[in-house]
Amino acid sequence: MANGRADMAATTLALLAAAALCCGMAAAALPRVEHPARNDGTLSLLVVGDWGRGGTHNQSRVAEQMGRVGEKLGIDFVISTGDNFYENGLKGVHDQAFEESFTDIYTAQSLQKPWYLVLGNHDYRGNALAQLSPVLRKIDSRFICMRSFIVNAEIVDFFFVDTTPFQKKYWTHPGKHQYDWRGVVPRGKYIANLLKDLDEAMEKSTAMWKIVVGHHTMRSVSDHGDTKELLKLLLPVLKVIQK
Repeated sequence: MANGRADMAATTLALLAAAALCCGMAAAALPRVEHPARNDGTLSLLVVGDWGRGGTHNQSRVAEQMGRVGEKLGIDFVISTGDNFYENGLKGVHDQAFEESFTDIYTAQSLQKPWYLVLGNHDYRGNALAQLSPVLRKIDSRFICMRSFIVNAEIVDFFFVDTTPFQKKYWTHPGKHQYDWRGVVPRGKYIANLLKDLDEAMEKSTAMWKIVVGHHTMRSVSDHGDTKELLKLLLPVLKVIQK
């Protein structure tokens, strides 16, 4: 019983720390992760999204091919564009889905590199703070997930943007889903601060390439269509950077 209480207390403290960190991120400079390029100035990586399915829906097969390609390319890291755990994110930091959908699936040696991740709308349907918690990095050190941040790889800066809060429909018409907006409300202020931080960070960037990573696409011919909020709010920030 004592061990159970201690574990619960540790988990609670970790989540509170993550919540405080996330709240602070919205009004401060975007966190930076340094990932130097190779000695020859090159970089190799894989990008995957919408993947956390407990090995089903061909996730295991895709993971196997990722391992083969990753070995051939000698990748430096993996980028995830969100929807890391279906259908409703993680329940907590000790949710077995983390290992069943991540650690136990991406086992190839070539994939034992840092994974830089953002949240998708399905992740927000669960305990979003759990995915942001440092506890997960203790379980699997590859997992580096934040709301919005920068990976500096010298020749290129990757700007990870939390796009889910932009979509108004998730706030006004959530349907049967419940979204974890802790650390995001009030929405308007959160988005304004994020855009300001992104604008300043991109302006200061001296990298030859600047790549923005997010879960939602601006333009799409799929059933989802264009993301109007991103076209209205995010695209102008990106256009200003063009020179």
